[in-house]
Amino acid sequence: MLRVGITGGIGSGKSVVARIFETLGIPVYYSDAEAKRLMNTDATLRTNIIAAFGPEAYNEAGLNRSWLAAQAFQQPEKTQLLNSIVHPAVIAHGKQWLEQQQTAYAIKEAALFFESGSATDIDFMIGVYAPQALRIQRVMQRDGLGRQEVLTRMSRQIEETVKMKLCDAVIQNNEQEMLIPQVLQLHQQLLAMAEKNSTN
Repeated sequence: MLRVGITGGIGSGKSVVARIFETLGIPVYYSDAEAKRLMNTDATLRTNIIAAFGPEAYNEAGLNRSWLAAQAFQQPEKTQLLNSIVHPAVIAHGKQWLEQQQTAYAIKEAALFFESGSATDIDFMIGVYAPQALRIQRVMQRDGLGRQEVLTRMSRQIEETVKMKLCDAVIQNNEQEMLIPQVLQLHQQLLAMAEKNSTN
């Protein structure tokens, strides 16, 4: 089975592209959603997060996401600390999930493939690109953040044009080019690659 990654910066529209692949019957692992779930359900992760950030990281409802985000994204070293706790658990879980899939190819969607080193587990990487101004606008609307907060989070990721050069294919999500034809073309390409791999 072909292991496919979908990546892109915050606000690029990775999840939108991934959902189109899902409608084609392709299973998708959403790393961000799984990270949030594991941070609530994995006892070791919870212990390590509390040890690093304090008991305020959790409340009666579970993970105190807004409080933890405010702590983690203020300083680069705090972002790195949180990532060093959470990423290994999510990478291991995603790897296990990919091994269990039975389709011609399966997708793992994540923002930090290259930053975390987990791109080595992927056979074909798809980048989702959108201009920075559009990404800022999307994230401000989606998450209710200020412009400077969005820019701070963006600064923690590899510069977008560099990231796209590391990908095997790039989908343009600039609200000018249609997404579905781009996804369908890649879907056919990936099916052909998977079939070729299975016969070799």
